[in-house]
Amino acid sequence: MISLLRVWILILFLASAQAQPSFISWGDLRLDRARPTLGNADDRTKLIVVSQNGSGDSLTVQGAVDLVPVNNIHRVKIHILPGVYREKVHIPANKPYITLIGEEGRAGETVITWHDKAGDLNAAGQYIGTWNSSSVSVLSDYFCASYITFQNTVVVKGDLGVNGYQAVALRIGGDHAMFYRVRFLGSQDTLLDETGSHYFLECFIQGTTDFIFGRARSLYKHCNISVVADGFAIAAHHRDSPLDDTGFSFVNCTVAGTGDLFLGRAWGAFSRIIYSYTDFNITVRPEGWQDWGFPSRRSTAVFGLYECRGRGAERNTTQDWSRAMNITEAMPFLNTDFIKGEQWLRL
Repeated sequence: MISLLRVWILILFLASAQAQPSFISWGDLRLDRARPTLGNADDRTKLIVVSQNGSGDSLTVQGAVDLVPVNNIHRVKIHILPGVYREKVHIPANKPYITLIGEEGRAGETVITWHDKAGDLNAAGQYIGTWNSSSVSVLSDYFCASYITFQNTVVVKGDLGVNGYQAVALRIGGDHAMFYRVRFLGSQDTLLDETGSHYFLECFIQGTTDFIFGRARSLYKHCNISVVADGFAIAAHHRDSPLDDTGFSFVNCTVAGTGDLFLGRAWGAFSRIIYSYTDFNITVRPEGWQDWGFPSRRSTAVFGLYECRGRGAERNTTQDWSRAMNITEAMPFLNTDFIKGEQWLRL
């Protein structure tokens, strides 16, 4: 005979499981001016305010993250008031359903910034490496951000970059994340799009070399991509097998800036990068793509262009291992179906 206590535990477990959000909506990206408190269990969405003048719940972004309960099952919105927050922020895997929100239309006024680079040393005298250089790292699922700037201030001079100067502004390693009107500022390795399915909508991404890189399956739509300081390559994707459903898809984006650059590099043998309806207001090297020094990757990487515009799309020569796609080939990469958005987006 099942005890009454066990029955109540089962009921509470089922209620918690049903309460867990399984999708991201516009409401998750926008600020609700109501102030539900963290202590009220009846409130499904909690709000924490970060202010440098002491008027909020925390003076720092990390302090606000620390207030989120471990293994929380409801959305927590962290409203960051305008200011430059000079701190390193870490959101662990056991704190899902967090949104960082700035003031609508004022992403440039709310900046989280730090200055670590891969060649820096930790307390044990070891290099921290690229992954740990991130100003902000997010390892949890169902993360959102809107109207925020993520920045790493390390600057690399030279189109090939410098070993040890990889400096990440944001590392996103959780699954099912969305970024809306967010700015990513850096130089070499600005945005570590590490693993998971992610949606970047109307974002601004700045860098020089491999400044969008990782193993994720991500859609970049209506984004402005800015190449600075004689940039070398935009994206570097790592894919280990043709059976992996990962890749970077850029749709209706604008690429502008300086330097003769590559559109992408085959970081992994089966790297996959697709540009569709994208305007290249920049000089692209005639070969377009780079094999990372492994010629064998030319037969396994998937690099493609579909209906792109601008002087960077009007090259007379291309590598025989890249291709101009037709509509049938490009269709799987054109919308949120590529990231299986029907399973976790309700926009």
